[in-house]
Amino acid sequence: MTLPKAAPAASDKLDGTVLKIASVVVLGAIMSILDVTVVSVALTTFAQDFDSTYATVAWTMTGYTLALATVIPVTGWAADRFGTKRLYMVALVLFVVGSVACSMAWDITSLIGFRVLQGFGGGMLMPLGMTIMTRAAGPDRVGRVMAVLGIPMLLGPIGGPILGGWLIEAASWHWIFLINLPIGVVALAAAFVILPSDRPSPSESFDFLGMLLLSPGLALFLFGVSSIPEVGTVASARVLVPGAIGLALIVAFVFHALNKNHPLIDLHLFKNRQLTVAVVTTSMFVVAFMGAGLLFPSYFIQVGGHTTLAAGLVMAPQGIGAMLTMPIAGRLVDRMGAGKIVLTGLPLIFVGLSVFTQVAADSPTWLLMGALFVMGMGMGCTMMPLMTAAIVTLSHEQVARGSSLMNIVQQTSGSIGTAVMSVVLTNQILSHESAGLAAASRGDSPEAAQIASQTPPDVLANGFAELADSFGNTFVVATVLILLTLIPAMLLPRKKSVNPNLEAEGAPTAVMH
Repeated sequence: MTLPKAAPAASDKLDGTVLKIASVVVLGAIMSILDVTVVSVALTTFAQDFDSTYATVAWTMTGYTLALATVIPVTGWAADRFGTKRLYMVALVLFVVGSVACSMAWDITSLIGFRVLQGFGGGMLMPLGMTIMTRAAGPDRVGRVMAVLGIPMLLGPIGGPILGGWLIEAASWHWIFLINLPIGVVALAAAFVILPSDRPSPSESFDFLGMLLLSPGLALFLFGVSSIPEVGTVASARVLVPGAIGLALIVAFVFHALNKNHPLIDLHLFKNRQLTVAVVTTSMFVVAFMGAGLLFPSYFIQVGGHTTLAAGLVMAPQGIGAMLTMPIAGRLVDRMGAGKIVLTGLPLIFVGLSVFTQVAADSPTWLLMGALFVMGMGMGCTMMPLMTAAIVTLSHEQVARGSSLMNIVQQTSGSIGTAVMSVVLTNQILSHESAGLAAASRGDSPEAAQIASQTPPDVLANGFAELADSFGNTFVVATVLILLTLIPAMLLPRKKSVNPNLEAEGAPTAVMH
């Protein structure tokens, strides 16, 4: 098959070949990212249908995340060894098979197990998609490519809660997984027809020791961190033991990787100053933004009294805001570097989050939707420009490893942010006498209805005020973190990045190989 060449550097437009490849990649990414947000609204339903606790059913999301953390480190090597097209199709098959299996789960344990299988496929889709797109478009158009790949990150927060709420109400929870079957089949057929065959580079030996250190290390560390909200404290054996073992394995991997020619994750990439700054900035941003993002639907449901579907609709302005700025940011990053764009986005996020630090039980919904819109505009100027800054100066051979590294950073930071904000919110609610009572009175369950009917109105009103304060104080933590993220962001390049690797290689165009 003829290999597609990127357009000349003089043209920053994405040609038809690249857009066709983008359609395949975006379809797979939408499926995997949408699935995360769809499942998030089904946790209460899982708890009722499987007669389980909320803490237990939450592992349907945590197990998926742990699987992602386990498989992402291997993706870069596997892409070089087996080829991106072949591996991408395998990832799609794993994801679809896992989805169908989830729809057939007979208890909560089987559902968690099938979610892990689904995560093995989902974990490969995004880094592989970034690699395929970056190689196809070439270094001069990485910003535009990242803007295209940002589409799933927009549709997830907008469509996930809405789609999940509608499917559960109109049919059953099984359909939030079965809907992946037709999408996956179309994506698989499109990948087979459209994605160009690439030539694998099997010369590098697989770093088995690195895999045995890093994949379990990440999984154990994230297991410990993810257990914090459930046990309510860091000082618990369930948190400290796996967390400490995982951290020790990760540290051991660092020493191993620095002394090996072809490690699982190439830590020598950190010699690239621009990538290092982008990694640090991304880590801080994701902890704050993803951690706060988890709490928005909970606030609208528990304090505002919205249904799951209504909460999803109220969240839509955030995605719309990002949809407006992300394509523009993608074009501008290719011309003037990521620094100026990110330093525009972070203040917008800070302004939006600041509104949520002042939330009350009766905060007007229109005001909060406006704040979410501003935050979305900021996110559109932040996430993908940071990815661009990290990858644009890498050589052609380093792109797959760099993509895997950035995805590990995102997944790990997201898990840490989720755990931190959950613990802060839980402790805030516990420190207020009536906040927990107010939260328990929301919902359609008989227990919630009984609490609402038996609690005096003035006590319930005070409880909702305290509950709103608990959310507001938690948003303060996220807001401060966003402010601190400005420090490393100031070190990002403020002019167009030149790739010295490609200049040295004499390769002005990029090809799939």
